[in-house]
Amino acid sequence: MSGAAPAKPVVDLADGEWHRLHPASPLLRGGLVFIAIAGFVIANLRERVVEFFLVVFAPGQLDDGFGEWSDENDWGRDPIGGIVANNLVGWALLAVLLVVVLVIAGFWLSWRMHTFRVTPEAVEVRSGILFRSHRSARLDRIQGINITRPVFARLFGAAKLEVQVAGQSGNMQLAYLGSSLTDGLRRDILRLASGARATKSGPAPAVALPAVASGEAVAEPLPGAAPAAGLASAPGAAPATIGSRAGAIVGQRVDEFLAPELDPELAPPESVVHIPVGRIVGSTLLGGAAFWMLVVAGVVVAGILTRQLWLLFSFVPAAIGLVSYLWSRITKSLRYSIAGTPDGVRVGYGLLSTANHTIPPGRVHAVEATQWIFWRPFGWWSVRINVAGQSVTNGSEAAQRTQVLPVGTAEDVQRVIALLLPEAASGGPVAAQIGSGLTGRAGQDGDGFSATPKRGAWLHPFSWRRIGWAAADGIALLRRGSLVRRLVLVPLARMQSVALSAGPVRRGLGLAELRLHTVVGPVVPSLPVIEREAGEALFAHLADEAVERANEDRSQHWGRETADA
Repeated sequence: MSGAAPAKPVVDLADGEWHRLHPASPLLRGGLVFIAIAGFVIANLRERVVEFFLVVFAPGQLDDGFGEWSDENDWGRDPIGGIVANNLVGWALLAVLLVVVLVIAGFWLSWRMHTFRVTPEAVEVRSGILFRSHRSARLDRIQGINITRPVFARLFGAAKLEVQVAGQSGNMQLAYLGSSLTDGLRRDILRLASGARATKSGPAPAVALPAVASGEAVAEPLPGAAPAAGLASAPGAAPATIGSRAGAIVGQRVDEFLAPELDPELAPPESVVHIPVGRIVGSTLLGGAAFWMLVVAGVVVAGILTRQLWLLFSFVPAAIGLVSYLWSRITKSLRYSIAGTPDGVRVGYGLLSTANHTIPPGRVHAVEATQWIFWRPFGWWSVRINVAGQSVTNGSEAAQRTQVLPVGTAEDVQRVIALLLPEAASGGPVAAQIGSGLTGRAGQDGDGFSATPKRGAWLHPFSWRRIGWAAADGIALLRRGSLVRRLVLVPLARMQSVALSAGPVRRGLGLAELRLHTVVGPVVPSLPVIEREAGEALFAHLADEAVERANEDRSQHWGRETADA
């Protein structure tokens, strides 16, 4: 026999075979609710639980807490008392044990029946015990991949991977996978979606799993899948002790908690945008929600001074909700980073519960930079995007994903837009117009944007000088807003349609409204005021160029282009 150590176990989750999720997935998905319910019941019946053990060991009398002794017949007033009084303790314990066994068996069976596989065409998931379901997400429809690591899941070394596809309610979740396997699976899915699979002559690179001492759960392949190598130690090596294994697990979990969401080796440092903590706190306190907080606090103080207690019952819950909202805004923006990677733009954020999502090239349909009036003295901006399958109605988590820059300077906005839209990189005509789009207004030299006629002041008296448009390199730039400045960039290759409308008032003034249609999202590209003749010419120009740019666009197959080069 050879004395060489056996190969480390490997699992290629993109090998086309069916695999199972992390063994702790049932607990992380639904078991926490069961534990919370059990804790709630025990907390509310703790006195009865104590009395139950006293009655079992010393039946016949019980101190009721007031110096009096009560007869055991008083125990028939609640379920636990009835069980004790009727000598059903053994049956009750047996029933509890049976429920626990059934719950554990249900968790195990749901994990056993929940499998997934990644083929060169799609990501497929099969689940269900009584009612089976089989879902499939085509790789060419993938709009992004999100990885979420809730704080409790991080204790188990697990993470949730969500494949975002075009269409409402079409996203597919793999909850949960081993944290060390999740990044590799994302890389493989994006590689297949990019079109690079045609250039691979061999099997996909396998992800090496750590030793058992690391505490990572190995995704168990189904029968017929490639078997994993053994986990035996090298001959002659001393077996690992329980203490060393526990220390290795704790050390790995600490490293995972401290590790950044974006690997510094994945992108050059100059492409990463970091947000100082002071800017995050300051922008949150100067946001609109903070001013509502001051209003609610003023009402509560007024209620206390005037002894109108009904105000407290009405507004204190609102104050608690606003404080929770502000706190979540701050914590979700901590350790925020954005950078360009070989497979798209990677955005990461979070303190204890972390998340990162990757937006492949060619998936951004609109970009909007906004500046709230109270941010203006500091030069702060935020950036949002429209991506297929990520609408504003999907909840706060989806809204967080569409906000790729919570707060940053004008230079940060330039860098983020260049990452999202390579056509707007520095040195091109679009980059030169972004500065004018952020802070410019009609009448400035070298503005580059169309001027709004003065009669537009009848409809928008405060912002008509800001309204304007420009177009270069297949990107339409629209600016508007006074209280909240907005600059919207729409790549014409992904524009859905364009509409020009004019009501009776606008027709009387010789004006019109122009709207560019993209996928549903927080960004609404529109020009509220434009001269009628100029609007008709712009309508025809955008419609024609959108068709040309869409026919020439090859960004969705970024891997194939790289391989051909």
